[in-house]
Amino acid sequence: MKNILKLLLAGLVINMAFVSCKKDENKIYFEGGTDPVLSASSTGPFVLNKNDANNFAIRFEWTNPDYIFTTGVSSQNVTYTLQVDLAGGNFSSPKLIESAIANELGVSYTVKEFNSFFSRMELAFGSQYNVQFRIKSTLTNGSVPLYSNVIDITVTPYLDFVVEPPGTEANGYMDAGLWATGDAFASGWSNPLPSPYDVSQQFTMIDILHYEAILNFNATGGYKLIQKQGEWSSQYHALAPNEALSGDFEKRDADPQFLSPGAGLYKVEVNFQTGKYKLTKQ
Repeated sequence: MKNILKLLLAGLVINMAFVSCKKDENKIYFEGGTDPVLSASSTGPFVLNKNDANNFAIRFEWTNPDYIFTTGVSSQNVTYTLQVDLAGGNFSSPKLIESAIANELGVSYTVKEFNSFFSRMELAFGSQYNVQFRIKSTLTNGSVPLYSNVIDITVTPYLDFVVEPPGTEANGYMDAGLWATGDAFASGWSNPLPSPYDVSQQFTMIDILHYEAILNFNATGGYKLIQKQGEWSSQYHALAPNEALSGDFEKRDADPQFLSPGAGLYKVEVNFQTGKYKLTKQ
C-alpha cells in the first residue's frame, strides 16, 4: 500500500512540474524596442503670422519603435505623443505640453495649430523662443515608453487664445470689461449689475488675456461671467458642472454655470490664453 502511495505522489509531482513548465513556456516577455527617430520638415526660425493661420507650417515624422516580445514584433497599437517644452526644460518644466497622435508615424500642422502649442504654453506673442520637440511612444495603458531624439526649433508666436477675451478684435481686445453675476453672490442673477455689485464683482484686466478679481462667495449657488452689462449672449460659462476651484470654460450662452467654491473670499483668475480658470482661498 505504501508503495502505491509513493508511486501516486511521484506521478503527481511530475505532472505538476510538467504543467508548470507549460505555463512558463506560454508567458510573453518584452525583449526590447528601438527609440523612434524624429525629423521635422523645418527647424525655423519661424515667425508665425495670424494672416497665414490656415497655411501649412510644419510636419513631424518618426520611425516605428518596433516593440519586440518573445512572440515577435508587437501587434498592439502603439500610441505616440508629441511633447513640447522650452529649451532647458528637459521635458519636465511647468511649460511642458503634450499632444496625442494615436498610432500614426507623422503629423502636419497649420500655422494656427502650430501657434496653439505656444498659446497653451503661455509664451508671450511677438517674442522669440527656443523650443524643443520629441516623440514619446507607448504600448497599451502607457506601458514601455520610448523617447525619440530632441529637435530644437526657434519660433516667434502671434497673439492667439483658446477662448476669445472680452472686447473685440477691432479695438485690440482693450477697454473691455468682465463681471461675475449669479446666485453664488449677494447680487443674485442681476444683469445689469446694480451698485455696489457693478464694482465689487468686476474683474481687473492684468493684460489682454488675463483677468482676476477677489470675490465674496455665498456658500452655494452658481455664476456666469459677462463682458457687457445687460447682455447674456456673449457670456462665459464652465465646461464641467462640478469643478469649483479650477477647470475649463468657453464663450457661449449656455450651461453649466461656474460653481461656488463655498462661503468666503476667493481670488478668481481667468486665463483666456489657455481657456482655464482657477480659484484660490484668501
